[in-house]
Amino acid sequence: MPQSPDPEQPTGALTLRTLTMPRDVNNNGDIFGGWVLSQMDMAAGIVASARAQGRVATVAIDAMQFIRPVKVGDVLCIYVSIARVGRTSMGLQIEAWVLRNRQERREKVTHGLFTFVAIDEDGKPRVLPAE
Repeated sequence: MPQSPDPEQPTGALTLRTLTMPRDVNNNGDIFGGWVLSQMDMAAGIVASARAQGRVATVAIDAMQFIRPVKVGDVLCIYVSIARVGRTSMGLQIEAWVLRNRQERREKVTHGLFTFVAIDEDGKPRVLPAE
């Protein structure tokens, strides 16, 4: 999975930004990984649907790595870039970073590679439009 040349800087466009809340914690007191994953999927879906000019569906999480825990009160920032484009599908690189305690100190917490497919009104794959 391509990484930023500067490990202190995100790769991709800032697509989603949200505040973590106590309702999203696991039994260890950290933000539940599934919640972070769902935020990443939503952000990637925004970018994929714009590229596909229509409906898309997540078909695979090709890679996923949790690096650091996310805490209550962190601002979760999701960055997305298109890593590859095929005939009906595309791979998106997603990075999740946090601003700890709403300060400017940014930390990478998770990254992954998701595959989306363009779909028609019947949910069948369709050819992606040319760029």
